[in-house]
Amino acid sequence: MTRLHQKTERTEAEKARIKAVRERFQREKPSPKKLEESGEYNPPIPTDIFFALQSLLQSLRASREAAGLSLSDLAETTGMDKAALSRLETGQSNPTVDTLGRYAQALGKRVVFGVEELVA
Repeated sequence: MTRLHQKTERTEAEKARIKAVRERFQREKPSPKKLEESGEYNPPIPTDIFFALQSLLQSLRASREAAGLSLSDLAETTGMDKAALSRLETGQSNPTVDTLGRYAQALGKRVVFGVEELVA
């Protein structure tokens, strides 16, 4: 997996908002539980689920490329924004089941979920 680093351009208002949030968190030092209860924070995705999702996204991208489709083609078929599809493929988003299904359907595929026993 390749990590993509991009410089994020932010407005002055956005920079000020982020600075205020950081200062508040430094002052209050909330626990993960308090953050989650506040609704201002979503807990991280468990590692095994993260890697399974990354594998699925890589398979979808490979299928798109094998079909000779561009992101523009897929955006037109799915009705999704091209930039959102790019973020999806590079693992920079937390997609919904609907989003994954729409992407797969546009390729003539479907997403299949399963349950397995945990290995100790």
